[in-house]
Amino acid sequence: MKSIAHLSPNPEPFWSRSQLHPASPIPPRQQLSLGLIGPGRVGNALLNQLRSNQLRLIERTGVQLRLHGVASSKKMWMYETDAMQQWHPGNESHPVDLEAFVRHMRSAGTQVMLIDCTASDVVVEHYEQWMQNGIHIVTPNKLAGSGPLDRWQRIQRAGNSAHFRQEATVCAGLPVVQTLRDFIDTGDELLSIEGMFSGTLAWLCHHYDGSRSFSALLRDAHALAYTEPDPREDLSGMDVARKLIILAREAGLSMSLDDVQVQNLVPDRLGEVSTESFFSNMEELDAMMAEKLAEARAQGGILRHVGRLDSKGHGSVGLCILPPEHTFAHTSATDNVIQFDTHRYHDNPMKIQGPGAGPEVTAGGIFADLLRIASSLPRQ
Repeated sequence: MKSIAHLSPNPEPFWSRSQLHPASPIPPRQQLSLGLIGPGRVGNALLNQLRSNQLRLIERTGVQLRLHGVASSKKMWMYETDAMQQWHPGNESHPVDLEAFVRHMRSAGTQVMLIDCTASDVVVEHYEQWMQNGIHIVTPNKLAGSGPLDRWQRIQRAGNSAHFRQEATVCAGLPVVQTLRDFIDTGDELLSIEGMFSGTLAWLCHHYDGSRSFSALLRDAHALAYTEPDPREDLSGMDVARKLIILAREAGLSMSLDDVQVQNLVPDRLGEVSTESFFSNMEELDAMMAEKLAEARAQGGILRHVGRLDSKGHGSVGLCILPPEHTFAHTSATDNVIQFDTHRYHDNPMKIQGPGAGPEVTAGGIFADLLRIASSLPRQ
């Protein structure tokens, strides 16, 4: 799991408490007890967003969000009353025990939601049982939606009385998963999806014009925190492949990672060395990338890193040469851009573009999923 990061001071909401009519408050019509697993950068950003909006949600929607537990990889904090405004990593804690944590959450209220902000497969292994016990799950953890197919199918079958949402697994806060769900739920036919799903590789392709080596740009991207701590995680293409599998399964396709053809931009030799050794030998990437750039220019096109999925279950991830007028030629910075080609949106495919990474936008995607679940629950 991600380590605990100190929470930033709670920002003052743009409204005042007097505007919420404390003398005659509207009683909440729905109470949702929350447990957060993984109070790292995204988890902390989410808590700050929940804190800032807690009173507004009661006023506008009648939904009261109550924080009853937080768990990290080593510690857990459990509360009998709402700790949304009081939780801090310096509070009294206990050694983490997920079974005890979940038992406590089930005793906290009739509607319980666990928010998994880890990248842990160990946590995902509990999803099926939690949902069988009526616990809702929201997560940016890609390992549920892109892990073993049989586990994913069990998680889906477990949700008779519990909801599962994973908008933030693909392009952070961009409404990609929800848009796809809307197509499927309303009877549209998905023909294909293609997109630039990696902000890291979008930035690299946008800036790689031959004036500087690819390895020099990669060092810049790492210094700007655009890459993972080990850039090979970005260059391998597996993160994009996981996003394609998540979308494929949301569309009803029984696909696994083995069904996606992935171009790994890391030479075999560099894939087996330590991170430090990789940084010392990144120049080995330059010849291959220079050849790709020369090929693109010879064809009058541009290089972009693209993931593709069709309705027959064929997926691919890698560099491709696109015409200069293509939509993907006009992105900026680390933007993600996704294009849906459907029966209804065929002549002019639907496009979604914007920041696809960062704790604030990722937390916003989680928050939106949380509210979608809350709005679907029966009023108390």
